[in-house]
Amino acid sequence: MKTRKLGKTNLDVSVLSFGASSLGGVFRETDDSESVRTVHAAIDCGINYIDVSPYYGLTRAESVLGQAVAQLPRDKFLLSSKAGRYGEAEFDFTAKRIFSSVEESLQRLQTDYLDILFLHDIEFVSPEIILEEAVPALHRLKEQGKIRFTGISGLPLALFEQMLPQIEVDAILSYCHYSLNDNSLLELVPLLKKQNIGLVNASPLSMGLLSTREPSSWHPASKEVKALCQKAAQHCANAGTDIAKLAMQYSTSHADIPTTLVSTASPANIARNAAWIEEPIDEALLQEVLDILQPIHNVSWSSGIERYNQSVATSGKSEGLR
Repeated sequence: MKTRKLGKTNLDVSVLSFGASSLGGVFRETDDSESVRTVHAAIDCGINYIDVSPYYGLTRAESVLGQAVAQLPRDKFLLSSKAGRYGEAEFDFTAKRIFSSVEESLQRLQTDYLDILFLHDIEFVSPEIILEEAVPALHRLKEQGKIRFTGISGLPLALFEQMLPQIEVDAILSYCHYSLNDNSLLELVPLLKKQNIGLVNASPLSMGLLSTREPSSWHPASKEVKALCQKAAQHCANAGTDIAKLAMQYSTSHADIPTTLVSTASPANIARNAAWIEEPIDEALLQEVLDILQPIHNVSWSSGIERYNQSVATSGKSEGLR
């Protein structure tokens, strides 16, 4: 599989990478032994980068992934996890919690270091705690050898535009902004290149929108976005192909997008995904799909921050405890 450099990390990452959220049973009931086989299948297909978080399945994804990677030589894969988010509305970006979180993740993952540690969904806390507590904690962990590289993640692209000039990190993780319906991530590329920051793209299927199936009830997209994504998916089905194939080919084809995370707990699915990106893209079908999606091009949604802020205000939690 083709690899690309991940910014200043100088890591060679496979253009398709493995998002381990599915191993936590986030999207459906999963079998842990099948999940372990899926990780091994991903490595066999040439995927060399795996991302996870203690939030996924409330630590289950990390534990299952740990079972899988414990059976592999450590130099066969690159591994990132996250800190700061631990539940739907549970956030703690204090240095103390980040230090303990990393120790817990290392134990679950059965390794003694992470290649990258991302601060998870930093839009949910005040910038001050990221600047004054969380980022310095990352640098300390890097000095200690617990992590090799540092990063931040979140949904709003404006978040990165605001934070990156103020902090020193090696990579960012962005999701739902480089897919068939939204390629606004490209607007951030000049800033990333200027600072030589690595870019990890996630969710080429826009969290399940690009499918003939009804999106999950929790999906925050508008009715129009959901409807047109389904229309595009059905158009692909009528043409005898799966929109997921087109979406993954699209998301992995751009030279400025080093790697794109895809998540599954099925060995057959990850093998199919890896095979898809080796095939030439159907340019005519791609244009037809982009035309269908044009009315919602780059239309995003809230990450849930408004609902979270409202719940915090209602419960009387203080800003400092967030």
